[in-house]
Amino acid sequence: MSQAGQCYRAPMTRPIQIIPSILAADYARLGDEVMKADQAGGDRIHLDMIDGHVFKNLSFGPRMFQALRAYTKKPFDVHLMATPAHAWIDALKEAGCDRILLHWDLEEDISNLIRSIRAHAMSVGLVLTPRNEAIDVLPHLDQIDVVNVMTVDPGFGGQIFLHAMMPKIAEVRALIGRRPINLSVDGGVTPETATLAARAGADSFVAGTSIFKSKSKTYHDAIMALRDAASHATKKSPETV
Repeated sequence: MSQAGQCYRAPMTRPIQIIPSILAADYARLGDEVMKADQAGGDRIHLDMIDGHVFKNLSFGPRMFQALRAYTKKPFDVHLMATPAHAWIDALKEAGCDRILLHWDLEEDISNLIRSIRAHAMSVGLVLTPRNEAIDVLPHLDQIDVVNVMTVDPGFGGQIFLHAMMPKIAEVRALIGRRPINLSVDGGVTPETATLAARAGADSFVAGTSIFKSKSKTYHDAIMALRDAASHATKKSPETV
């Protein structure tokens, strides 16, 4: 594991993905917001499903996702923060969702939940909160498609990026090795923090506030600023961040 305060950029071979999170969008016109995020160059759409029990907030559910499905053909990623998690799989599939992101401790038998999601022809990822260790995903790495490292405490948008997560991102990248698994960061993502996370090994960036609430950039410009920052960071020589 990298020493605290230090992490090193791992070689990057996967394309950079910028994934707009609608938790920060205008709820009064979510369909238009999803369409604009698509047209602005977002690679996927990130949907937080929070039930008020896993974390103290309420957000969206499958019926909303199904309504938004008509506004884009981009893949839907659902960050599932609702219990019992297995009870939502059918509804999320019917709503047109493509990938479900799970907290590794959301259910006692997470491997069975992963298998159930795959049986529904959806891909799956594991989420690490700031309280989780990188090693927590190791038993499941051959079952998943993405690891999502939260760089804020989950549940609410607009939080400040936790720089202390940089060593964890680097450690997850090392654990992934040559597996065809994306490494995503979620929370407080700006061009500046995307640069740091990319150097640590991230290739996918979930961003809400810096896209939907930017006062100085269009959605297209905001997404391009994130993509350019991450891409530039991966082309530079390894360095301590």
